[in-house]
Amino acid sequence: VQLQASGGGSVQAGGSLRLSCAASGRTFSNKAMGWFRQAPGKEREFVAAIGWGGPRAYYADSVKDRFAISRDIPKDELYLQMNSLKPEDTAVYYCAGRRDSKIATDARTYDYWGQGTQVTVSG
Repeated sequence: VQLQASGGGSVQAGGSLRLSCAASGRTFSNKAMGWFRQAPGKEREFVAAIGWGGPRAYYADSVKDRFAISRDIPKDELYLQMNSLKPEDTAVYYCAGRRDSKIATDARTYDYWGQGTQVTVSG
């Protein structure tokens, strides 16, 4: 099972980026998935999650109204649209998948992880 994250880069504050996460080896189309991030010297933190049935999406307060998580079911891909980026959003972003469909904010409950993609916001 592989989760491949991509789309990171360097942007000025106020800019936008769209992260993608492609799954292979297993389908996550009816499972919960999430995005986490880890800044240098800090713990990995929850960013956003999307479930299946019930509440569809949940966001950390720090990104609410700026980030949007979505998924393409046929392609089995996960996305994170990040707008109005701030320097404090700088981190390595990881996509993660669960074996069930329940939204979760605790990284320890995710079973599969991508390799991470760097997001750097300057200004």
